[in-house]
Amino acid sequence: MKSDIILAGVGGQGILSIAAAIGLAALKENLQIRQAEVHGMSQRGGAVQSHLRISSGDIASDLIPLGKADMILSVEPMESLRYLPYLSPDGWLITSNVPFININNYPPVDNLIEEVRRVRNHVEMNADELARQVGSVRSSNMVVLGAASVYLPVSVKSFEAAIRDMFSRKGEELVNINTKAFRSGRNYTMSKNT
Repeated sequence: MKSDIILAGVGGQGILSIAAAIGLAALKENLQIRQAEVHGMSQRGGAVQSHLRISSGDIASDLIPLGKADMILSVEPMESLRYLPYLSPDGWLITSNVPFININNYPPVDNLIEEVRRVRNHVEMNADELARQVGSVRSSNMVVLGAASVYLPVSVKSFEAAIRDMFSRKGEELVNINTKAFRSGRNYTMSKNT
């Protein structure tokens, strides 16, 4: 078993938290993980990407070759499309459709969503709205993680335990909101698959 994931977004959107949650959840199931250096975190609003590899066996490299990613997990539609050359023909593109417009020539959002929908296996959602419904728009990254979790080789129990581990020092309310956000994203994907 293996899963190669490209994480993409914009600095400040919670990519590091998504990577940490996946890594912690995988470790709870005694899986091997490797993560390439995260690029772009030095400034809020800058492009961010990271390679995350999960396997039941040894992992030879931190980097995912072009055309071999099982998933692109993104919290921003333009950033999700930037890494499409990495996606395998059977891979999944999971993204929020809420743009983070941080450049003057940001493409029309409708064009971006149209491109996302051309990917055979995709899930796109308004992660901000789903997060708002559970109590905090700041948990939209956990919504996207929940949406992606349906296609990751890690149990819901391990993901929720990882979320608890990550947020418990900040209080039970934050644990509950992030867990609800995760479940909201997961339910969204599952409702699209039925």
